Amino acid sequence: MKHTLQNIIVGSLEDAKVFDITRLDVRSNCNITDEMIIATGSSTRQVKSACKHVINNVKTRGGLRPIGIEGEDVSEWILIDFGDVVIHIMLQSIREFYRLERLWSFSNISEEEIFPNIEKTKSSQPSCK
Repeated sequence: MKHTLQNIIVGSLEDAKVFDITRLDVRSNCNITDEMIIATGSSTRQVKSACKHVINNVKTRGGLRPIGIEGEDVSEWILIDFGDVVIHIMLQSIREFYRLERLWSFSNISEEEIFPNIEKTKSSQPSCK
C-alpha cells in the first residue's frame, strides 16, 4: 500500500479507535489546505491520544511534523495542520454542534476510498466559486 500522508493519517485514526472518519476534498473552495479529515472520539482522553498517535505516525512514517496544533489543552476539539491536510478530532457533541461536513458540503468530496468503513459526505450544493 502506498504510504501517502492521507493513508498514514487515516490508518493512525483507525488505530486510535476513533470513529466516523470523513475525508473532505476542499481544494476547489479553499486556498489554505487541500483536504480535511474529520474524526470523532468518545472522550477527551481518546481525542488527545488520537492526536498524539497521528502526529507520531506521520513523523515516523512520513517524516513530517505538523505546522500547528490547536485545542490540545482542552481536547474537546483538536485541529492538526499538516499543510495539505488538516485534521479535526472532536467529541461527538462538538462535531454535532459545528457540523463541519455541512459547512464544507459545497466542496467536492474525495472519491478515493482508503478504507471501506470511512463515511463520505456527498456534496449537496454546487461549488461557490
